[in-house]
Amino acid sequence: MATKYEIPTYGHFVDGEWEPADSTIPVYDKYTEKEIGRIGDATREEVSRAVANALDTFQQILLSPRERYEILMRAAAIFKERKEDFVQTIVSESGKVIKDARAEVERGIQTLIAAAEESKRIAGRGIPLAQSKSDGKLAFTLRMPVGVIGAITPFNFPFNLVMHKLAPAIAAGNTVVLKPAEKTPLTACKMVDVLIEAGLPKGVVNVVNGTGATAGLYLLQDDRIAMFTFTGSPAVGQHVKRVTGIRKVTLELGNNSPNIVHKDVADLNRAVQLCVTRGYSNAGQACISVQRIYVHRDIYDEFLRRSVELTKSLRVGNPRDPETDVGPLISEREAARVESWIEEARAGGAQVVCGGTRDGALFYPTILTNVTSDMKVVCEEVFAPVISITPYDDIDQVFRWVNDTRFGLQVGVFTSDLQLAMRAARELRFGGVIINDVSTYRADVMPYGGVKDSGVGKEGPRYAIEEMTDERLVVIDLA
Repeated sequence: MATKYEIPTYGHFVDGEWEPADSTIPVYDKYTEKEIGRIGDATREEVSRAVANALDTFQQILLSPRERYEILMRAAAIFKERKEDFVQTIVSESGKVIKDARAEVERGIQTLIAAAEESKRIAGRGIPLAQSKSDGKLAFTLRMPVGVIGAITPFNFPFNLVMHKLAPAIAAGNTVVLKPAEKTPLTACKMVDVLIEAGLPKGVVNVVNGTGATAGLYLLQDDRIAMFTFTGSPAVGQHVKRVTGIRKVTLELGNNSPNIVHKDVADLNRAVQLCVTRGYSNAGQACISVQRIYVHRDIYDEFLRRSVELTKSLRVGNPRDPETDVGPLISEREAARVESWIEEARAGGAQVVCGGTRDGALFYPTILTNVTSDMKVVCEEVFAPVISITPYDDIDQVFRWVNDTRFGLQVGVFTSDLQLAMRAARELRFGGVIINDVSTYRADVMPYGGVKDSGVGKEGPRYAIEEMTDERLVVIDLA
């Protein structure tokens, strides 16, 4: 890290050292709009050098599973000691409210610990050959690290989602070139410093800072990278898939998260609490944030009344205030986009029951009714504290509405009917079907990933390690 600047300035991290960059990009506090740091904007040559170092390191350094485990666990201990420092950085650069930032750091530490534990469990399997007339032969598989992984991370969870890339990659024995989101890069840069302090050999993780159009593009064009893991928008995910050819990719993309509240819901108040709060947490900036809510007409009026009451009780403003529930969006530009989507929906007949206004980058929690399936606030990923509540009469009808989307990450269903729950599990075309909780539910150890335009591959330490290793067949003739 450079020291000649009054604010934290990170260039690029190559071969265990922070190097200055000729060109830099400012990083702003999302609430005060004050400049709080700067990062480099990598050239093609700088990216190439980082990839070359990662490849050399992969070919020269072989850490045993136990060594990987010990390094990652030492890092977890350091992160625990410095939790509040990371919390403050996240609040500043992302605008996340402080209680959500604390929860994110704690989750990220548990993600790291889970990856450390999985590093000791990587194993292949025995292959029976008796039915193939291969008497005298023994067959089994090994799981081998793929090599250099290009990790491109989003702005909305600058600690935990970076950890979901770095920790499994290291646990699996790979090296990584990380490009963090240019709007929230400071957390990731500080995370890499902790990994090095914990004993990670230089070159195992390199960092290239910059925009997606510069550092991100140069990474994608480097054929020495064996695999890409990307979290972000479907449009960019499709581009990643196109340009990477037959190389492995894990893509965690968007969603317009539907949730069904059936008339037999066991606890209506709990359903309201979960649907509303998980629609507005992190200012709605999560790919599984509650967005579309379908409520059976028998309970619709009461559900809507309680939802409006809860929404109006939420505090919007300074993310450093422990009482704040909803902080700013990542930028005023995004808030203006959301405002335009709501105005477009209103012009099409939607009703704004509460909210619908903004103050700079702050967007007030919003409930829409009378929406239609072709409105952007319904069919696209709104990525803001905006939910729509729609009544339904027939379960077949609502299943069609829920499936009528190009997305397929997660869906929530509230019901006391086991048969209906199992039908939802079979018929709703999503990577995750969450029964009696909302689409936003995620335990970091579970297999997490979508279908359709929501992506390919799975995250969660155990499942990410499977993605980040190749299965190698070994056959031995014992005759």
